[in-house]
Amino acid sequence: MPRVVVVGSLNIDSVVEVERHPQPGETLMGGDLATFFGGKGANQAMAAAAAGADVLFVGRVGDDASGRQYVERLAARGIDTSAIAITPGVSTGHAMIALAADGENTIIVSPGANARLTFADLEPLDDLTPEDVLLAPLESDLGVIAEAARRASARGARVIVNLAPFSALPEDVLALADPVVVNEHEAELLVTSGLRATSLLVTLGSDGSRWGDIEVPADSVGTVVDTTGAGDCYCGTLAAALAAGQDEPSAMALASEAAARAVEWLGAQP
Repeated sequence: MPRVVVVGSLNIDSVVEVERHPQPGETLMGGDLATFFGGKGANQAMAAAAAGADVLFVGRVGDDASGRQYVERLAARGIDTSAIAITPGVSTGHAMIALAADGENTIIVSPGANARLTFADLEPLDDLTPEDVLLAPLESDLGVIAEAARRASARGARVIVNLAPFSALPEDVLALADPVVVNEHEAELLVTSGLRATSLLVTLGSDGSRWGDIEVPADSVGTVVDTTGAGDCYCGTLAAALAAGQDEPSAMALASEAAARAVEWLGAQP
Protein backbone atom coordinates (compact mmCIF):
# COMPACT_ATOMS: atom_id res chain seq x y z
CA MET A 1 0.00 0.00 0.00
CA PRO A 2 1.37 3.46 -0.86
CA ARG A 3 2.49 5.48 2.15
CA VAL A 4 2.71 9.12 3.09
CA VAL A 5 5.99 9.63 4.93
CA VAL A 6 6.07 12.89 6.87
CA VAL A 7 9.42 14.34 7.95
CA GLY A 8 8.60 17.15 10.31
CA SER A 9 7.86 18.73 13.64
CA LEU A 10 5.81 17.92 16.71
CA ASN A 11 4.86 20.83 18.97
CA ILE A 12 2.72 21.45 21.98
CA ASP A 13 0.56 24.51 21.24
CA SER A 14 -0.25 26.97 24.02
CA VAL A 15 -3.15 29.17 22.90
CA VAL A 16 -4.45 32.40 24.43
CA GLU A 17 -7.52 34.08 22.96
CA VAL A 18 -7.28 37.87 22.57
CA GLU A 19 -9.66 40.48 21.20
CA ARG A 20 -6.98 41.59 18.73
CA HIS A 21 -3.27 41.14 18.22
CA PRO A 22 -1.00 43.44 20.27
CA GLN A 23 1.10 46.18 18.75
CA PRO A 24 4.89 46.14 19.36
CA GLY A 25 5.54 47.00 23.01
CA GLU A 26 1.86 46.62 23.97
CA THR A 27 0.50 44.31 26.67
CA LEU A 28 -3.00 42.87 26.27
CA MET A 29 -5.10 40.84 28.66
CA GLY A 30 -6.19 37.54 27.15
CA GLY A 31 -8.38 34.60 28.01
CA ASP A 32 -7.52 31.32 29.70
CA LEU A 33 -4.50 29.35 28.49
CA ALA A 34 -5.43 26.27 26.45
CA THR A 35 -3.01 23.53 25.41
CA PHE A 36 -3.25 21.48 22.21
CA PHE A 37 -1.15 19.10 20.15
CA GLY A 38 0.34 20.77 17.06
CA GLY A 39 3.44 21.23 14.92
CA LYS A 40 3.22 21.37 11.14
CA GLY A 41 4.61 17.89 10.63
CA ALA A 42 2.30 16.20 13.10
CA ASN A 43 -0.70 18.24 11.93
CA GLN A 44 -0.08 17.14 8.35
CA ALA A 45 0.44 13.52 9.37
CA MET A 46 -2.85 13.55 11.30
CA ALA A 47 -4.66 15.01 8.29
CA ALA A 48 -3.15 12.42 5.94
CA ALA A 49 -4.17 9.60 8.30
CA ALA A 50 -7.69 11.03 8.62
CA ALA A 51 -7.88 11.03 4.81
CA GLY A 52 -7.13 7.31 4.78
CA ALA A 53 -3.39 7.21 4.12
CA ASP A 54 -0.90 4.77 5.62
CA VAL A 55 1.40 7.26 7.40
CA LEU A 56 4.95 6.96 8.74
CA PHE A 57 6.27 9.87 10.82
CA VAL A 58 9.96 10.78 11.01
CA GLY A 59 10.78 13.31 13.74
CA ARG A 60 11.91 13.92 17.30
CA VAL A 61 10.31 14.65 20.64
CA GLY A 62 11.90 15.54 23.95
CA ASP A 63 12.46 13.23 26.87
CA ASP A 64 9.44 14.62 28.69
CA ALA A 65 5.82 13.79 29.43
CA SER A 66 4.58 15.88 26.49
CA GLY A 67 6.73 13.95 24.05
CA ARG A 68 5.62 10.56 25.35
CA GLN A 69 1.97 11.61 25.25
CA TYR A 70 2.36 12.85 21.70
CA VAL A 71 3.84 9.60 20.43
CA GLU A 72 0.98 7.71 22.07
CA ARG A 73 -1.55 10.07 20.47
CA LEU A 74 -0.17 9.55 16.96
CA ALA A 75 -0.02 5.78 17.39
CA ALA A 76 -3.64 5.78 18.56
CA ARG A 77 -4.60 7.44 15.25
CA GLY A 78 -2.90 4.64 13.29
CA ILE A 79 0.31 6.53 12.46
CA ASP A 80 3.56 4.52 12.43
CA THR A 81 5.70 6.15 15.16
CA SER A 82 8.68 3.78 14.92
CA ALA A 83 10.84 6.52 13.37
CA ILE A 84 10.16 9.12 16.09
CA ALA A 85 13.31 9.49 18.21
CA ILE A 86 13.39 10.51 21.88
CA THR A 87 15.96 13.28 22.51
CA PRO A 88 17.44 13.21 26.04
CA GLY A 89 17.84 16.51 27.87
CA VAL A 90 15.73 18.50 25.41
CA SER A 91 12.10 19.57 25.60
CA THR A 92 9.48 18.72 23.01
CA GLY A 93 8.83 21.59 20.59
CA HIS A 94 6.46 24.29 21.77
CA ALA A 95 4.39 26.97 20.01
CA MET A 96 2.91 30.07 21.64
CA ILE A 97 -0.22 31.19 19.79
CA ALA A 98 -2.29 34.36 20.14
CA LEU A 99 -5.75 33.76 18.66
CA ALA A 100 -7.72 36.91 17.82
CA ALA A 101 -11.52 37.22 17.84
CA ASP A 102 -11.62 37.10 14.01
CA GLY A 103 -9.96 33.67 14.01
CA GLU A 104 -6.56 34.89 12.78
CA ASN A 105 -3.45 33.93 14.74
CA THR A 106 0.18 34.83 15.36
CA ILE A 107 2.61 32.07 16.34
CA ILE A 108 6.05 31.91 17.94
CA VAL A 109 7.76 28.50 17.86
CA SER A 110 10.46 27.15 20.18
CA PRO A 111 11.68 24.13 18.17
CA GLY A 112 13.20 22.08 21.02
CA ALA A 113 13.77 18.49 19.88
CA ASN A 114 12.63 19.32 16.34
CA ALA A 115 15.91 21.19 15.80
CA ARG A 116 17.87 18.02 16.65
CA LEU A 117 16.64 16.00 13.67
CA THR A 118 19.68 14.48 11.91
CA PHE A 119 20.60 12.75 8.65
CA ALA A 120 20.74 9.47 10.59
CA ASP A 121 17.04 9.87 11.40
CA LEU A 122 16.29 9.60 7.66
CA GLU A 123 17.26 5.93 7.40
CA PRO A 124 13.59 4.85 6.99
CA LEU A 125 13.50 6.78 3.70
CA ASP A 126 15.77 4.12 2.20
CA ASP A 127 12.66 1.91 2.00
CA LEU A 128 10.60 4.36 -0.05
CA THR A 129 9.12 3.22 -3.36
CA PRO A 130 7.77 5.12 -6.39
CA GLU A 131 4.24 4.64 -5.00
CA ASP A 132 5.06 6.57 -1.82
CA VAL A 133 4.80 10.30 -1.08
CA LEU A 134 7.23 12.28 1.06
CA LEU A 135 5.67 15.32 2.76
CA ALA A 136 7.97 17.86 4.44
CA PRO A 137 7.19 21.24 6.02
CA LEU A 138 10.06 23.42 7.26
CA GLU A 139 9.92 23.47 11.07
CA SER A 140 12.90 21.08 11.25
CA ASP A 141 16.57 21.45 10.28
CA LEU A 142 16.61 22.68 6.68
CA GLY A 143 19.65 20.63 5.73
CA VAL A 144 17.89 17.47 6.90
CA ILE A 145 14.72 18.42 5.01
CA ALA A 146 16.75 18.99 1.84
CA GLU A 147 18.44 15.62 2.25
CA ALA A 148 15.08 13.94 2.83
CA ALA A 149 13.75 15.36 -0.43
CA ARG A 150 16.85 14.21 -2.33
CA ARG A 151 16.71 10.69 -0.89
CA ALA A 152 13.00 10.31 -1.56
CA SER A 153 13.34 11.56 -5.13
CA ALA A 154 16.28 9.22 -5.76
CA ARG A 155 13.99 6.31 -4.87
CA GLY A 156 11.27 7.53 -7.20
CA ALA A 157 8.89 8.72 -4.50
CA ARG A 158 6.80 11.84 -5.02
CA VAL A 159 8.10 14.79 -2.97
CA ILE A 160 5.82 17.49 -1.55
CA VAL A 161 7.55 20.39 0.19
CA ASN A 162 5.51 22.87 2.19
CA LEU A 163 7.56 26.09 2.43
CA ALA A 164 6.19 26.96 5.86
CA PRO A 165 7.54 28.72 7.75
CA PHE A 166 9.22 30.21 4.70
CA SER A 167 12.91 29.51 4.16
CA ALA A 168 14.95 29.55 0.98
CA LEU A 169 15.70 25.91 0.23
CA PRO A 170 18.28 25.10 -2.48
CA GLU A 171 16.78 25.40 -5.92
CA ASP A 172 17.66 21.79 -6.78
CA VAL A 173 15.47 20.69 -3.85
CA LEU A 174 12.59 22.89 -4.99
CA ALA A 175 12.91 21.34 -8.44
CA LEU A 176 12.38 17.86 -6.94
CA ALA A 177 9.06 18.79 -5.34
CA ASP A 178 5.77 18.13 -7.13
CA PRO A 179 4.42 20.35 -5.79
CA VAL A 180 5.97 23.02 -3.60
CA VAL A 181 3.02 24.25 -1.50
CA VAL A 182 2.87 27.87 -0.32
CA ASN A 183 0.24 30.34 0.82
CA GLU A 184 0.00 33.82 -0.71
CA HIS A 185 2.48 35.37 1.71
CA GLU A 186 5.00 32.59 1.20
CA ALA A 187 4.55 32.85 -2.57
CA GLU A 188 5.60 36.51 -2.38
CA LEU A 189 8.64 35.59 -0.29
CA LEU A 190 9.57 32.94 -2.83
CA VAL A 191 9.50 35.52 -5.62
CA THR A 192 11.52 37.98 -3.52
CA SER A 193 14.14 35.30 -2.82
CA GLY A 194 14.79 34.91 -6.52
CA LEU A 195 14.13 31.17 -6.34
CA ARG A 196 11.74 29.31 -8.62
CA ALA A 197 9.69 26.18 -8.07
CA THR A 198 9.05 24.03 -11.13
CA SER A 199 5.75 22.81 -9.68
CA LEU A 200 4.05 25.39 -7.45
CA LEU A 201 0.73 25.11 -5.62
CA VAL A 202 -0.52 28.31 -4.00
CA THR A 203 -3.32 28.22 -1.44
CA LEU A 204 -5.43 31.37 -1.69
CA GLY A 205 -7.69 31.22 1.35
CA SER A 206 -11.29 31.96 0.40
CA ASP A 207 -10.22 32.15 -3.27
CA GLY A 208 -9.29 28.47 -3.35
CA SER A 209 -5.97 27.14 -4.63
CA ARG A 210 -3.94 27.20 -7.84
CA TRP A 211 -1.49 24.58 -9.09
CA GLY A 212 0.02 25.75 -12.35
CA ASP A 213 -2.93 26.13 -14.72
CA ILE A 214 -5.30 24.23 -12.41
CA GLU A 215 -7.58 26.37 -10.23
CA VAL A 216 -9.92 24.87 -7.64
CA PRO A 217 -12.38 27.00 -5.63
CA ALA A 218 -12.41 26.97 -1.85
CA ASP A 219 -15.00 24.86 -0.06
CA SER A 220 -17.71 26.70 1.86
CA VAL A 221 -16.92 27.42 5.51
CA GLY A 222 -19.38 27.66 8.38
CA THR A 223 -18.19 29.59 11.42
CA VAL A 224 -14.47 30.41 11.50
CA VAL A 225 -13.24 29.48 14.98
CA ASP A 226 -9.48 29.09 14.49
CA THR A 227 -7.36 29.14 11.33
CA THR A 228 -4.43 27.38 13.04
CA GLY A 229 -3.55 24.23 11.10
CA ALA A 230 -5.82 24.80 8.11
CA GLY A 231 -2.88 24.90 5.73
CA ASP A 232 -1.47 21.76 7.35
CA CYS A 233 -4.80 20.02 6.89
CA TYR A 234 -4.69 20.98 3.21
CA CYS A 235 -1.17 19.59 2.75
CA GLY A 236 -1.80 16.33 4.57
CA THR A 237 -5.03 15.65 2.70
CA LEU A 238 -3.42 16.55 -0.62
CA ALA A 239 -0.57 14.09 0.04
CA ALA A 240 -3.00 11.33 0.98
CA ALA A 241 -5.10 11.90 -2.13
CA LEU A 242 -2.09 11.89 -4.45
CA ALA A 243 -0.72 8.74 -2.79
CA ALA A 244 -4.11 7.12 -3.41
CA GLY A 245 -3.85 7.90 -7.13
CA GLN A 246 -6.18 10.91 -7.35
CA ASP A 247 -5.45 13.38 -10.14
CA GLU A 248 -4.38 16.92 -9.27
CA PRO A 249 -7.81 18.66 -9.45
CA SER A 250 -9.47 15.92 -7.38
CA ALA A 251 -6.69 15.97 -4.79
CA MET A 252 -6.93 19.76 -4.52
CA ALA A 253 -10.70 19.62 -4.11
CA LEU A 254 -10.42 17.07 -1.30
CA ALA A 255 -7.73 19.17 0.36
CA SER A 256 -9.86 22.31 0.12
CA GLU A 257 -12.82 20.52 1.68
CA ALA A 258 -10.69 19.28 4.59
CA ALA A 259 -9.11 22.71 5.16
CA ALA A 260 -12.55 24.33 5.26
CA ARG A 261 -13.61 21.97 8.05
CA ALA A 262 -10.34 22.57 9.94
CA VAL A 263 -11.15 26.21 10.73
CA GLU A 264 -14.38 25.23 12.51
CA TRP A 265 -12.72 23.90 15.68
CA LEU A 266 -10.25 25.29 18.19
CA GLY A 267 -6.69 24.02 17.82
CA ALA A 268 -4.67 22.65 14.93
CA GLN A 269 -5.99 19.09 15.25
CA PRO A 270 -9.56 17.86 15.78
